[in-house]
Amino acid sequence: MISVFTPAYNRSTYLGRLYQSLLRQSNTDFEWIIVDDGSTDDTQETVAGLIAENKIAIKYCKQINSGKHIAINKGLSLASGILFFIVDSDDYLTDDSLAKIWLYWNKLTLHPDLSSFAGLCGTKIFEDGSVIGGENTYSVLELTMFDYRYRKNIKGDKAEVFITEVLRKFPFPVISDERFCSEVLVWNRLSTSYKLLFFNEPIYIAEYLEGGLTHSSLKVRIKNPKYTTLVYKEMANYSELPILTRIKSVINYWRFSFYIKETLFKKNNFLQFKLGVLLYPLGLLMYFNDQRRMRK
Repeated sequence: MISVFTPAYNRSTYLGRLYQSLLRQSNTDFEWIIVDDGSTDDTQETVAGLIAENKIAIKYCKQINSGKHIAINKGLSLASGILFFIVDSDDYLTDDSLAKIWLYWNKLTLHPDLSSFAGLCGTKIFEDGSVIGGENTYSVLELTMFDYRYRKNIKGDKAEVFITEVLRKFPFPVISDERFCSEVLVWNRLSTSYKLLFFNEPIYIAEYLEGGLTHSSLKVRIKNPKYTTLVYKEMANYSELPILTRIKSVINYWRFSFYIKETLFKKNNFLQFKLGVLLYPLGLLMYFNDQRRMRK
């Protein structure tokens, strides 16, 4: 079974579209887990109506507003499926999405080194059918995310489907006074130990709404500097990443560290990267530039 997981926050008007796409699935061996991240709209009532239709298995849980990453932790604790598929509330699936996932999963289970995989990954498209990040020529790849992103240099958001038990080993950290942690933090941690099976077929239709995380990236990172600097600190220290990526990560680490009240010495101790302190001025310049942009 596949656990389709949706974190929801004030997107009740879009849940029906995702629901309809789940009803159209050619593979029906799935459950839909919805974790409501403290919505103030009618999300709870909307989901109650969908549950009452009794057409698919739905698990619903409401939590105090804590962020998508905490909702993922909760969703994993509720999941009964072998696979865990995160689908945002304002997106939806192609009609054969779960069938394709199950097809490639069955192939992966025959792999002689199955224990080295964290799951599989399909393609995201826009509503017009165009591929997010541009068309790719590969059919199937077995790579870590690091290799996929930085050695193959493949762009665009992807639709990751994780082995539930593997992802449970990598819970998102909890920082009580912040509400956003980039999923990249955990995806990178997975990359140090696991590969994914990448298949070049569309399974996920995405829409980037105004007011969403993609459209407010700078503001979100400024409001959540502890999570943000944690992501960049770890990226700076990953020897698997290209040197330029690590340098950029150090600069961004300093850039957002100015929103945390700690001594320079303590901040620099977090960085194993030897050039860390030398890149401090560039981070400071980016910080001042961000302040100028925010004032505008």
